[in-house]
Amino acid sequence: MGHIRLYLLDSNTPANSPDDQALTLQLYGGDATTRISQEMLLGIGGTRVLTELGIEPTAWHINEGHAAFQILERCRLAMTAGLSFDAALEGVAAATLFTTHTPVAAGHDIFPRALVEHNLGPYLEQSGLEFDGIFSLGAKNGDDSFNMTCLGLRGSRFHNGVSRIHGGVASEMEADIWPQIPPRENPIEYITNGIHVPTFLAPEWASLFDIQAPTWKSELLNPEFWSFVDQIPDYHYWSVHKALKQQMSEFTVRRLKRQHKRNGTGHSVTERMTRQLTSPDKDALVIGFARRFATYKRATLIFSDLPRLERLLTDPEHPVVLVFAGKAHPQDHPGQQLIKVIHGLSMQPALMGHIILLEDYDQAMARRLLSGVDVWLNTPEYPKEASGTSGEKAAVNGALNLSVLDGWWGEGYDNTNGWAIPPRDTGLDHEFRNREEARDLLDLLEQEVVPLYYSRASQGYSKGWVARSKASMKTITPRFNAQRMVMDYVRNYYQPASRQGRLMMADQGRVATELADWKTRVRAAWNSVSVQVKGCVTDRCGWDESVELQLLVALNGLEPNDIRVECLVTPDCTGTHDEPGPDHFILEPSGEADGRTLYQTRINPPYPGLQTLRMRIYPYHPSLTHPLEMGAMLWA
Repeated sequence: MGHIRLYLLDSNTPANSPDDQALTLQLYGGDATTRISQEMLLGIGGTRVLTELGIEPTAWHINEGHAAFQILERCRLAMTAGLSFDAALEGVAAATLFTTHTPVAAGHDIFPRALVEHNLGPYLEQSGLEFDGIFSLGAKNGDDSFNMTCLGLRGSRFHNGVSRIHGGVASEMEADIWPQIPPRENPIEYITNGIHVPTFLAPEWASLFDIQAPTWKSELLNPEFWSFVDQIPDYHYWSVHKALKQQMSEFTVRRLKRQHKRNGTGHSVTERMTRQLTSPDKDALVIGFARRFATYKRATLIFSDLPRLERLLTDPEHPVVLVFAGKAHPQDHPGQQLIKVIHGLSMQPALMGHIILLEDYDQAMARRLLSGVDVWLNTPEYPKEASGTSGEKAAVNGALNLSVLDGWWGEGYDNTNGWAIPPRDTGLDHEFRNREEARDLLDLLEQEVVPLYYSRASQGYSKGWVARSKASMKTITPRFNAQRMVMDYVRNYYQPASRQGRLMMADQGRVATELADWKTRVRAAWNSVSVQVKGCVTDRCGWDESVELQLLVALNGLEPNDIRVECLVTPDCTGTHDEPGPDHFILEPSGEADGRTLYQTRINPPYPGLQTLRMRIYPYHPSLTHPLEMGAMLWA
């Protein structure tokens, strides 16, 4: 695929049983037995394929839990070199990045214990792996089930969500992996998804860029460069959009006619359905919504106040067309019901031609819609949109996003490049949130989106709309593209994972063995470790004075350097600025007192005014990939 080698696994070979031959036939289908078999094939089988091909990655990237069984196979291979399982796991995890893609529970595979034991049992027995130890890697909250996300997180040392908001959500969702660590500090970070611009940018835009800024393809990491978009004459910019919109309209009409013919719909209905798109003098505002019909994406939110929406869509001077497309998961019956509701609305006489539902959603349809619509609509239930990329694809083609501030749009929106619906507090009643956010959506459409689009002077187009469209293109293209995303992964994860993996496995895995032994010793002692402040901390301090901090720690057999002792200082800020992060000060061991180890330091408080000091301890070893990866912490 381009410059990348892609290996496909196919179980349809004569040596396999009929059931096994069908494993790679269909991704979404079958039951949990099929699913776990597919994931063993991908994780264990995929690793064996690479081994047979002589490919030796220095960093491994697991996307979601589907391939997480590779961790077991890589541990098995490391154990053949003489390492214990714990040491092998340290070496494997150090070179592994795990990306979680969804905060929706259905996106995380969980298997019952009996099924895991049945399917994995023969493999574990052949590999010399002990079932209870393996099962504990996937256990969550003491449940008697196996969570593939937990396996992925425990079998890796680098972890990320796919947007800033999702990184925070994932940290909360998976906090049990690091039970004593504040979620905002646990090892889950984020890298926001980006799209491959050359794939999704319409050729017409690419040709215009070639003329206006010939080096644009090599400037996808340079936001300043993209100010050239402002230099494109408005009429030229709008003519490109109009041409793409015309192509999208013709494509939609063709697909509708074919769809109606197949469904036996009358000719008059087809004519009414397509009249807004074929009217040369109207140039109706077209809003697109095309994606998976998962319930959390709330495809029907815009219909919450149907009489108001009907007035808005059918205004004879300012008509609006909503184009829907997408598919639901074969087993997602509520998602399929959403499609049925939209189809019913599209066939109502008053709304016919203003609501269009296209069948057989595919990449070709997506390209046409993304490049041709005026507005791209996204109404997910916050915070369940991990990232989303369709809005990015639309934006690079000049469409304006109208979206809930979730996923990537929480970072992309800047008040000039589209419209945003602020999500209501997640603690509020679900129906109330839907009602209020639907009202915001219709307010934006009625008071801002539609008036701006139809604010056409003698030039025949809205200069304000073009300005906002240019702002969308120039701000989103250089920030939310795949080149930026890949370089973020390279710098933040792939290079560090390669270094850490080599460190662990050098000299027959010496560091991995030392670290595994150290963790075993710390886990055995930690429950009886305790901490206490010694003396009193002064409550007042001059600007040129220092404060002495002393902490007593009962180490329960650990060495003084096995833990790190910190003081966190945070200002009590009452202004309007963002809350600054705490300053960290290290307390060093300085002897014994009352049978415990004394740690102390003197600090100059870094802020004026009232400040809060908090002291804590956690296990520390210089070979840890993340200082808090053990999930252990005590506060004084």
